[in-house]
Amino acid sequence: MDQEGWRYFLALCLAAQDEKTLSELLDLLLTPEEKVSLEMRCLVIKALLEQKKPQRQISEDLKVSIAKITRGSNELKRISPRLKEYLRKHLLGFASRDVPRK
Repeated sequence: MDQEGWRYFLALCLAAQDEKTLSELLDLLLTPEEKVSLEMRCLVIKALLEQKKPQRQISEDLKVSIAKITRGSNELKRISPRLKEYLRKHLLGFASRDVPRK
């Protein structure tokens, strides 16, 4: 597999000019369960980057398994410093009140 479909997906996301368009695109392409899963992954990564709580507390607060927290922690160890800085900037760089809502 040459990941042609993945490249189409990335191109579509990058071409979205605003949150509404991107949201509609993701509504089309993802099931409600997949969207919840992505939401939780973002919240797990954000909590891990904040380094304010132990992993077990994050698991309890977000109501996800400790395995998901551990997986997120392990992935953060594998990513490039450039991506980690990007995540810090975009996940930690604004308060929850600044996150766009539908």
